Amino acid sequence: MHASEVSGKLFEQLNFRGERQKVISSNIANVNTPEYKTKDLVFSEELKEQNILKLKRTTNNHMQNLDYRASSNPRLIEVPNLIEQNDGNNVNLDSQMSEQSKNKVLFDAIQSSIKKDSRLFRSVIDASGKS
Repeated sequence: MHASEVSGKLFEQLNFRGERQKVISSNIANVNTPEYKTKDLVFSEELKEQNILKLKRTTNNHMQNLDYRASSNPRLIEVPNLIEQNDGNNVNLDSQMSEQSKNKVLFDAIQSSIKKDSRLFRSVIDASGKS
């Protein structure tokens, strides 16, 4: 995998984490809304399903025009099998706060990695200009 592909995947994950934060915030905001169902974005599960068959290039001439990267389009779903309250709402505030914290940690880690990569690229470009 090339550095540009890695950067692209990092930005995809950063965007996903940002969108997931919005969904979790919406769940928290609707904790007292009757009949509201907890929602989430599905990304990693989708990637797991799409990457069941791993393709291996044995020769550079094989599959050269094939884009084998998994789709990065997350899906919004209603989270199944949650306990409903009397009003039909199934948002668990503690669970959503925990998910929000985990998501933020991942967002921050990805953002830090992107900053580190950009500093590395910048130093390589600066060094090549001095040669």
